[in-house]
Amino acid sequence: MSIRDWPADEQPRAKLLEYGAGALSTAELLSVLLRTGVRGGSAVDLARDALVRFDGLRGLLEAELPRFCETRGLGEIRYVELQAALEVGRRYLAEGLKRGDALKNPKDTRRYLQACLRGHQREVFAALFLDNRHRVIGFEEL
Repeated sequence: MSIRDWPADEQPRAKLLEYGAGALSTAELLSVLLRTGVRGGSAVDLARDALVRFDGLRGLLEAELPRFCETRGLGEIRYVELQAALEVGRRYLAEGLKRGDALKNPKDTRRYLQACLRGHQREVFAALFLDNRHRVIGFEEL
């Protein structure tokens, strides 16, 4: 059954507009990005299947292109779109810290570094430059 045939209050896009992104499940959020499903299945079905196959959102977003494309309904274009969305999220987090927000505690620092370093397949040596008020000046992979 197509998502268009669902009741309006259950459709992911309408639900997002009405209640906000936090009201959607991970599969529903992913279906908004995927936009369409496959023959015989909706975008939500495709998203659920992908999340199961890759053991969650992190596994899906960190999958290599060949493995990603092995999944029915997922191809190079969807891979590129999801990688772009992931990078937009990373830059959003980094930009928030560059506007003067301080790294007030180890948890903030950990979150920032995880956002910067996520997706690397190997250990990376990096430098985080802070001013005397613990605001990020820069981040550089060495």
